[in-house]
Amino acid sequence: MLQEPDRTGPPVRTSVWLDGRPVARTRRTDRTDHPSGLDRDRITAVSLRLLDAEGPGKFSMRRLAAELGVTAMSLYWYVDTKDDLLELALDAVFAEIEVPVAEGAETDEETDWREQLLELAARYRAVLVRHPWASPLIGKYLNVGPRSMDFSAAVKAIVARTGLSPRGQMGAIAAVFQFVYGFSTVEGHFVQRCAEAGLGQDAYFRHAMGAIGEQPRLAGAFAGVEETRELRGGGTVEEMRERDFTFALDLLVAGIETMRAREEESEAGEGPERS
Repeated sequence: MLQEPDRTGPPVRTSVWLDGRPVARTRRTDRTDHPSGLDRDRITAVSLRLLDAEGPGKFSMRRLAAELGVTAMSLYWYVDTKDDLLELALDAVFAEIEVPVAEGAETDEETDWREQLLELAARYRAVLVRHPWASPLIGKYLNVGPRSMDFSAAVKAIVARTGLSPRGQMGAIAAVFQFVYGFSTVEGHFVQRCAEAGLGQDAYFRHAMGAIGEQPRLAGAFAGVEETRELRGGGTVEEMRERDFTFALDLLVAGIETMRAREEESEAGEGPERS
């Protein structure tokens, strides 16, 4: 049974986008802790840069204030907590995804939905790999910022053109974009690990496989990795991963088409509906 929030405790946080605070407050010149030129856009841009450079572990109001050349207290004119800053930065990440269908716009019926779906999935992947700190935050926050909602609207508009029922559309969205989320999260963390080690992806892979091969308890489990890699195709780790990603998406698109055909058969009374 769901419990009601404890009304005697601190208020339950929802989202920076739902707190009623204006996106950009009116500047005040009579406050010494409110420097001229500081606004949410600038704060968000610097937050994003720090998160890319140092990760969320080192991110703080003090660290951001120092980078901006202001006092930490001045930041509270725009946000209440560090969570607010992380949400703002996360939505800025979604702004990097060029969506083929804007919210409220007419659906592009001349473009094949498969092409649009694959393109949007590729753009989502690229952003998550470029900003590996963003993946955990997507599961932590509500993601109701304007850019995130634009992305969500584009996904729904494209999947609506598959011909699936509304129930089927939600399943298709989950299958495609949860796959992309998981794939890209692992990829982004691997790329980051290679960068921190000062090695390219192929060099790190060889180093890791060499170290594993020296451990008897692990060597058997990883036997044949190189042969499997050759079978998967691609001369480099990146090429192999690209082939895997493309093939997996093709499988998902084929699954969508199969399920649409199954729904059509069920509606026509040619076969039992399968859940």
